[in-house]
Amino acid sequence: MDFAYVGIPALILFVGLAVIWLSIRRIRSLSARRYRVWRKAAERIVLSVVAVLAALVAGSATYNAVVLLYFRDHNPPPGKMYLVDGYKMHLDCIGSGSPTLVLDAGLGNDSLIWGGVQPALSKTTQVCSYDRAGFGWSQARPGPRDADHIAAELHALLTQAKVTGPIVLMGHSIAGLYMRDYASRYPAEVVGMVFVDSSSPLQNRIPDFGLKAPTGLRAWGRTLLIEATFSTGIPCLFGQCSHAFRGFDAHAAKLLAEDLCDVQLKAMEAEMDNIDQSGLETVHTGPYGAMPILIFSHDPDRTLPKRNPPSWRVEREHRWNQMQERLERLSTHSRRIIAQGSTHYIQLDRADLIDNEVPLFIEQIRGTAPQPVSYRSTITE
Repeated sequence: MDFAYVGIPALILFVGLAVIWLSIRRIRSLSARRYRVWRKAAERIVLSVVAVLAALVAGSATYNAVVLLYFRDHNPPPGKMYLVDGYKMHLDCIGSGSPTLVLDAGLGNDSLIWGGVQPALSKTTQVCSYDRAGFGWSQARPGPRDADHIAAELHALLTQAKVTGPIVLMGHSIAGLYMRDYASRYPAEVVGMVFVDSSSPLQNRIPDFGLKAPTGLRAWGRTLLIEATFSTGIPCLFGQCSHAFRGFDAHAAKLLAEDLCDVQLKAMEAEMDNIDQSGLETVHTGPYGAMPILIFSHDPDRTLPKRNPPSWRVEREHRWNQMQERLERLSTHSRRIIAQGSTHYIQLDRADLIDNEVPLFIEQIRGTAPQPVSYRSTITE
């Protein structure tokens, strides 16, 4: 069990008890002090408030830790755990058929983010979602968290699970970089790719798209503050851990809600720190000949304010659209769909679109469905 689950709540409890003890001790000592009456009264009131707040925070952190530990203990991960290079990795495969569709989540998410679409997609073929190291149920590991390492780890995981291909890679956001790396390193295994509002190599060097984890004291303070916020159960208090997700069954929705209340900052920051290296490793990947590629992009009308959007927001959307269009150049058999009404999380906002288009894409790869009328085209749907 990691430090965020046990260490931080224990630290909060210890500090809370210390504050309560010191407050009570000071209150009791005031009677012997030769202070004015108003000062004694004011100190008693302030110290009593401090003690009550410390008790609430310590109690909330303890309760939240117990609830999370109980939940994890009674809700094992779907799928199986595999040992890859001495570290546990989580893979959840359902359905049957070929090619196998492999799902990779964006930064800060894990396999649970696909819970609204994986069951529907599994009616067409075998679908496997997995957790990168440090996310979900996969064990964190030392070393660089760049595209080359992550692709190699996924390949080793699929080999352990005897998922040897052919496969179709489907990745959200930053996972688009890892897909490109995988397809370039293991071309004989990959027969198609699905980009879900994918990142592009070296986009962090473009103004407004820089993605870098803070460093030094600032990073330490930020990490401690965020982890303490979640450890005290504040997100639970505001209902963040009981959010309903459209298309998820009750159990999957509960798993994802609890998962969103467990920050995975170290894994996120490790990948953010290596995003430039991942870009250098993938900037020259492709083109992939006539490999079928399907591209989903978010709707700019959903992310821009309806009235008087600031010029920098408009420019940002324009640049993102250009990067999405360039993904079409990765293959002579590519198509792009702008998911109407969707934010960056198309798998949550437009699960219906993914449920309709991806099975058709799989059937087209199999040769059991008519090929698209036109390639390198963009439509809004």
